[in-house]
Amino acid sequence: MHRAPSTPGDLLLHIRAHRMDLCFELAQRLTERLGEAATVIDEVHGFRSFDERDLLGFVDGTENPEGQGAIDAVAVTDADEPGFAGSSYVIVQKYLHDLAAWDALSTEAQERAIGRSKLSDLEMADDVKPPDSHIALNVIEDENGSELDIMRFNLPFGSVGTREFGTYFIGYAKDPAVIEQMLQNMFCGTEDAAHDRILDFSTAITGNLFAVPTVDWLEDPPVADDAGAADEVTSAADPSRPDTAEGSLGVGSLRPT
Repeated sequence: MHRAPSTPGDLLLHIRAHRMDLCFELAQRLTERLGEAATVIDEVHGFRSFDERDLLGFVDGTENPEGQGAIDAVAVTDADEPGFAGSSYVIVQKYLHDLAAWDALSTEAQERAIGRSKLSDLEMADDVKPPDSHIALNVIEDENGSELDIMRFNLPFGSVGTREFGTYFIGYAKDPAVIEQMLQNMFCGTEDAAHDRILDFSTAITGNLFAVPTVDWLEDPPVADDAGAADEVTSAADPSRPDTAEGSLGVGSLRPT
């Protein structure tokens, strides 16, 4: 049985740059400014690997949309959520890999687990791709059969001395239900697959869902009208409450109301 744990966290700082020293400097300044008002729950320093590959040896983020397609995938519109145009959602998970077991597989077996060729990064044809492959379970379509995109900013991380090797999954979407459906497929399976084959080698040890407001919203956030509104927000943010959606993986504490 594979689990997608929900771990506590109120604030996510996702810092990206082409230079690690700049990321480190900004992270240091931000935590200094926060001071005792915040406690660091988890800190991960990811790095770019060969040809944008993860530590399993496969290119990550191949299917990311570009240009306007990327904006359409991650930016909430007024039609989606009135008053929150330009905002987004992000789900994060920290995975640790059993590289000894993974490396014991043949290249062909690894490719079947991912659903893509390792060297050329070409996706397998649908009639060849195993139903429990990672790619097969992560393609989500709407009622018209159109694929629903997200933006992945996964990065490998690790420590050679402690033999810790992993991938930090970061997925942005205008509707978190898209990513949650991917996770549902991965961990709970489908009619054709018990679970994502990659989970036999990768273990999720954290998971959370965050709202990503716009700068304008942060500069002038709305105030709850009354105690009832505050209770509604509290209920939505606590997965242990009885009104948590049945069957939810509990990845994160935030749920749109």
